[in-house]
Amino acid sequence: MKKSILAMMIIVAMLAAGCSKQKEFSQEDTKEIVVTLNSDTGSLDPAGGIALTYLAYSVSALDELLAFDENGEIEYRAASSYEVNEEMTHWTFHLRKDGKWSNGDSVQAEDFIHTIQRALDPKSGSGYGNYLFPIKNAEAIYHGEKPMSELGVKAPDNFTLEFILESPCTYFLDLLRLPVYMPSCKEFADSSRSGWDKNPDTSLGNGPFYLSEYVPEQYFVLKKNPYYWNKEEIQLDQITYRFFDSQLTMMAAYEDGEVDVATNLQAAVLERYKDKEDLVLGNTIVTRYIYPNLNVKPFDDVRVRKALSLALDREELCEIVGGDTEPTYNFVAKYMLDKNTGEAYTKEWGPALNEDIKEAQRLLAEAGYPEGKGFPKLSYSYPALELDGDTAQVLQAQWKKNLGIEIELNPQELQVNYSQRRAGEFDLCRMNWTADFANPHTYLSMLLSNGTYNTSGINDPKYDQLVADQKMKEADSLAVGEEAYIIPLFTMKSCNLVRPGITNIKVIPASGFFDYRYADRKDVNK
Repeated sequence: MKKSILAMMIIVAMLAAGCSKQKEFSQEDTKEIVVTLNSDTGSLDPAGGIALTYLAYSVSALDELLAFDENGEIEYRAASSYEVNEEMTHWTFHLRKDGKWSNGDSVQAEDFIHTIQRALDPKSGSGYGNYLFPIKNAEAIYHGEKPMSELGVKAPDNFTLEFILESPCTYFLDLLRLPVYMPSCKEFADSSRSGWDKNPDTSLGNGPFYLSEYVPEQYFVLKKNPYYWNKEEIQLDQITYRFFDSQLTMMAAYEDGEVDVATNLQAAVLERYKDKEDLVLGNTIVTRYIYPNLNVKPFDDVRVRKALSLALDREELCEIVGGDTEPTYNFVAKYMLDKNTGEAYTKEWGPALNEDIKEAQRLLAEAGYPEGKGFPKLSYSYPALELDGDTAQVLQAQWKKNLGIEIELNPQELQVNYSQRRAGEFDLCRMNWTADFANPHTYLSMLLSNGTYNTSGINDPKYDQLVADQKMKEADSLAVGEEAYIIPLFTMKSCNLVRPGITNIKVIPASGFFDYRYADRKDVNK
């Protein structure tokens, strides 16, 4: 029944799409691809408050120092080489001399330091600030306890960048793909709120593309950087991202020929395109989960948090919301691979929780709410998107059936949901995290007491120490099974449509996202 309803909705959206075209994009003069993107959210400033829009922009417009390819081999980008001491506390990167911003200026070490220093100002709104804390004195500077002059990042010359760390960090190279380690042109990038980042006159790129146009809530355009050090390998002239408010309208735009790549679509496309070349499937390194706000009673009681988690039937949830979802029982993403073994971390660890409705009922009664009686009026906040709306209704029904509690549903515009979650203004809140780098730390660090993404009031020295000691399995178990700081729901397959003739789209191993920098299209003659 649900599949047939989704199919009907897709057809209706396809018919309606012809009346809501935002812009006609011609490929007669340029070799271009047009890509779908969720609602316009967050900043393009790597030191600011970023969301999905930045992640789409940065993968083509910004070069990190280095990256890892699908085989785990280093791919040098802004840097040409590096050295590290035996203790792994002193890292030196040599920038390529031919690295240029999109206005032709040299990319220099100070441009990287410029982002780092701005991100260490809490007023910047960066959720990634704590990923700078491995750097000597970075955390103390963030909290105003030491001056910026004592930061363990130096530029001995224009093309040398040195990092001195507080202690050895074996995954430091993985951190380099995070926004706060990206460069921002020191000449133009001032306040994270000044608007420089979405102004094509001041928003420079050091990657294969640069921002040439930004129309809020409609689209933005990236053009080929004529000064890029590796421009001969870049085949596209332009990448246009169009914003959509639903997966259905993305699908309709693809069917109507308005876009060339439609990403993260609903599972209904699996059946519709199962025998067609357009369909591209993949595993995303993602966990969708719930934040209980520990500052809101009764979520300060671990028994209540555990009851809500244990009472869920995740298999039933995934059967209802779509075939592109799989239950997950850990915080660390189901398909994140251990580089040493090649196996998924969660497969090696086992589940951090085991669903148990009777135990959930016992815990809730012990906390003072037998059969849900006396439970306060609380809400679950989530983005007003199809999958999240379907998920919310199932959660509401299961909690009512299994625990006897009423949770109100609070659908929100995506930007509102993001802003209120960051401000800690929620009871229960939907959260989705796609890995930024290929290490469990990308998940587990979010719950640290000093974590800049910790917006739910977690302050657990035991947990902090487990993460510091790199006891990742134990930290995952504590966060999910023992304390229920988060309630994991599911992971997702990536269902995408790509126009036949478009080639060489890469997949970023750490996240599963598409990388278009070396893409080409064979159906357009230049």
